[in-house]
Amino acid sequence: MKLSNKTQALQDLIAPAVQACGVDLWGIEFLPQGKRSLLRIYIDKAVDENAEPIINEDGEEEQGRGIGVQDCVRVTQQVGAMMDVHDPISGEYALEVSSPGWDRPFFQLEQLPAYIGQQIAFRLISAVDNRRKFQAKLVAVDLEAEMIQVEVEKQQVLEIDSNNIDKANLVYQD
Repeated sequence: MKLSNKTQALQDLIAPAVQACGVDLWGIEFLPQGKRSLLRIYIDKAVDENAEPIINEDGEEEQGRGIGVQDCVRVTQQVGAMMDVHDPISGEYALEVSSPGWDRPFFQLEQLPAYIGQQIAFRLISAVDNRRKFQAKLVAVDLEAEMIQVEVEKQQVLEIDSNNIDKANLVYQD
């Protein structure tokens, strides 16, 4: 789960602008695509189940929920203005801001412990047990050793180095 140098530089630049909007930066994806690149920013905030309902700027009642449309609009405006000043991406690019959603992608090892016991879809850089793509139940996360343990079919447990993870997403289950 290592970011490219360009993605890390963009994340470092964007993080303060996102935090200024009162939300957390979950992660970013930078996809250079010839003349028109894509910068996708995922934002999140904790859901407070005990919060009193409030009326937002659109007159809608919010009950301590996570990311809303107005959060995305604020972050888009804040980051867009900051990007115009610093101009870190050469050429044209599209800016997308959204919540991580039900199938949230993971960008850092520190994001995984909250999802122990849930199904995660993995794409690895190098095969582990002859697999590069698979779904498994997250069993353990060792932040110091930068390793995770997952349970695949028949209770087989695999250890995976976090630097070998190309992509990881939560698998939505009702």
